[in-house]
Amino acid sequence: MTSSENKQLVQTIMEARSRRDHAPFLAAMADDFVWRISGSSAWSGEYVGKAEVRERLLKPLYAQFIAPSSITPTRILAEGDHVVVECHGDATTISGERYANTYCLVIRLAGGQLREMTEYMDTALVERVLQLPPPRG
Repeated sequence: MTSSENKQLVQTIMEARSRRDHAPFLAAMADDFVWRISGSSAWSGEYVGKAEVRERLLKPLYAQFIAPSSITPTRILAEGDHVVVECHGDATTISGERYANTYCLVIRLAGGQLREMTEYMDTALVERVLQLPPPRG
Protein backbone atom coordinates (compact mmCIF):
# COMPACT_ATOMS: atom_id res chain seq x y z
CA MET A 1 0.00 0.00 0.00
CA THR A 2 1.08 3.59 -0.55
CA SER A 3 1.77 6.09 2.23
CA SER A 4 -1.54 7.79 1.60
CA GLU A 5 -3.44 4.48 1.65
CA ASN A 6 -1.76 3.58 4.95
CA LYS A 7 -2.59 7.03 6.34
CA GLN A 8 -6.22 6.70 5.22
CA LEU A 9 -6.56 3.28 6.89
CA VAL A 10 -5.15 4.60 10.18
CA GLN A 11 -7.31 7.72 9.93
CA THR A 12 -10.41 5.54 9.52
CA ILE A 13 -9.37 3.45 12.53
CA MET A 14 -8.71 6.56 14.62
CA GLU A 15 -12.03 8.17 13.66
CA ALA A 16 -13.76 5.02 14.95
CA ARG A 17 -11.65 5.06 18.13
CA SER A 18 -12.70 8.66 18.77
CA ARG A 19 -16.31 7.37 18.77
CA ARG A 20 -15.28 4.62 21.25
CA ASP A 21 -15.54 1.98 18.51
CA HIS A 22 -12.54 -0.36 18.75
CA ALA A 23 -13.75 -2.88 16.15
CA PRO A 24 -11.88 -1.44 13.10
CA PHE A 25 -8.63 -1.34 15.11
CA LEU A 26 -9.01 -4.97 16.19
CA ALA A 27 -9.99 -6.05 12.68
CA ALA A 28 -6.92 -4.39 11.13
CA MET A 29 -4.43 -6.12 13.48
CA ALA A 30 -2.41 -8.88 11.83
CA ASP A 31 -2.35 -12.19 13.71
CA ASP A 32 1.35 -11.60 14.48
CA PHE A 33 0.83 -7.94 15.49
CA VAL A 34 3.37 -6.58 18.01
CA TRP A 35 2.43 -3.78 20.43
CA ARG A 36 5.30 -2.15 22.33
CA ILE A 37 4.60 0.19 25.22
CA SER A 38 7.54 2.41 26.11
CA GLY A 39 8.74 3.27 29.56
CA SER A 40 9.14 1.35 32.77
CA SER A 41 5.56 1.13 34.03
CA ALA A 42 4.00 -2.20 34.94
CA TRP A 43 2.15 -2.02 31.58
CA SER A 44 5.34 -1.32 29.57
CA GLY A 45 6.81 -4.03 27.42
CA GLU A 46 6.06 -6.02 24.31
CA TYR A 47 2.82 -7.83 23.56
CA VAL A 48 3.26 -10.27 20.67
CA GLY A 49 0.41 -11.64 18.60
CA LYS A 50 -3.18 -10.47 18.27
CA ALA A 51 -4.38 -13.04 20.81
CA GLU A 52 -1.87 -11.91 23.45
CA VAL A 53 -2.65 -8.23 22.80
CA ARG A 54 -6.33 -8.91 23.35
CA GLU A 55 -5.93 -11.15 26.43
CA ARG A 56 -2.91 -9.71 28.27
CA LEU A 57 -3.27 -6.04 27.39
CA LEU A 58 -6.69 -4.96 26.18
CA LYS A 59 -8.94 -7.19 28.27
CA PRO A 60 -7.44 -6.20 31.67
CA LEU A 61 -7.07 -2.57 30.57
CA TYR A 62 -10.65 -2.16 29.32
CA ALA A 63 -11.99 -3.92 32.44
CA GLN A 64 -10.79 -0.87 34.40
CA PHE A 65 -13.01 1.59 32.50
CA ILE A 66 -16.72 2.24 32.99
CA ALA A 67 -17.10 2.66 29.20
CA PRO A 68 -14.81 2.13 26.21
CA SER A 69 -12.06 4.73 26.01
CA SER A 70 -11.97 7.27 23.22
CA ILE A 71 -8.75 8.07 21.39
CA THR A 72 -8.84 11.26 19.32
CA PRO A 73 -6.08 12.03 16.82
CA THR A 74 -4.57 15.51 16.63
CA ARG A 75 -2.03 14.78 13.88
CA ILE A 76 -1.39 11.89 11.51
CA LEU A 77 1.79 11.65 9.45
CA ALA A 78 2.73 8.93 7.00
CA GLU A 79 5.87 7.87 5.19
CA GLY A 80 6.21 4.55 3.44
CA ASP A 81 4.88 1.74 5.59
CA HIS A 82 4.88 3.86 8.79
CA VAL A 83 2.14 6.10 10.16
CA VAL A 84 2.64 8.29 13.22
CA VAL A 85 -0.37 9.44 15.23
CA GLU A 86 -0.41 12.07 17.95
CA CYS A 87 -3.58 11.63 19.96
CA HIS A 88 -5.25 11.98 23.31
CA GLY A 89 -7.42 9.53 25.15
CA ASP A 90 -10.30 9.90 27.52
CA ALA A 91 -11.83 7.35 29.87
CA THR A 92 -13.12 7.08 33.40
CA THR A 93 -11.99 4.22 35.62
CA ILE A 94 -14.41 2.12 37.63
CA SER A 95 -13.01 3.86 40.72
CA GLY A 96 -14.15 7.19 39.23
CA GLU A 97 -10.76 8.58 38.21
CA ARG A 98 -10.36 10.29 34.87
CA TYR A 99 -7.76 8.68 32.62
CA ALA A 100 -6.90 11.26 29.98
CA ASN A 101 -3.54 10.30 28.52
CA THR A 102 -1.61 11.77 25.60
CA TYR A 103 -0.04 9.39 23.10
CA CYS A 104 2.29 9.16 20.16
CA LEU A 105 1.78 5.94 18.20
CA VAL A 106 4.30 4.78 15.62
CA ILE A 107 2.57 2.17 13.48
CA ARG A 108 4.05 -0.09 10.80
CA LEU A 109 1.64 -1.50 8.23
CA ALA A 110 2.03 -4.15 5.55
CA GLY A 111 -0.57 -5.57 3.20
CA GLY A 112 -3.33 -3.40 4.64
CA GLN A 113 -2.81 -4.68 8.19
CA LEU A 114 -1.30 -3.27 11.35
CA ARG A 115 1.96 -5.17 11.95
CA GLU A 116 3.67 -3.26 14.77
CA MET A 117 2.89 -0.33 17.03
CA THR A 118 5.10 1.48 19.50
CA GLU A 119 3.19 3.56 22.03
CA TYR A 120 4.70 6.54 23.85
CA MET A 121 2.60 8.06 26.66
CA ASP A 122 2.54 9.59 30.12
CA THR A 123 3.58 6.54 32.14
CA ALA A 124 3.37 8.48 35.43
CA LEU A 125 -0.38 8.87 34.79
CA VAL A 126 -0.62 5.13 34.09
CA GLU A 127 1.09 4.33 37.40
CA ARG A 128 -1.10 6.78 39.32
CA VAL A 129 -4.52 5.92 37.87
CA LEU A 130 -4.49 2.33 36.57
CA GLN A 131 -4.40 -0.85 38.56
CA LEU A 132 -1.50 -3.20 37.91
CA PRO A 133 -1.87 -5.61 34.99
CA PRO A 134 -2.01 -9.35 35.64
CA PRO A 135 1.43 -10.96 36.10
CA ARG A 136 3.27 -11.94 32.92
CA GLY A 137 3.84 -15.54 32.07
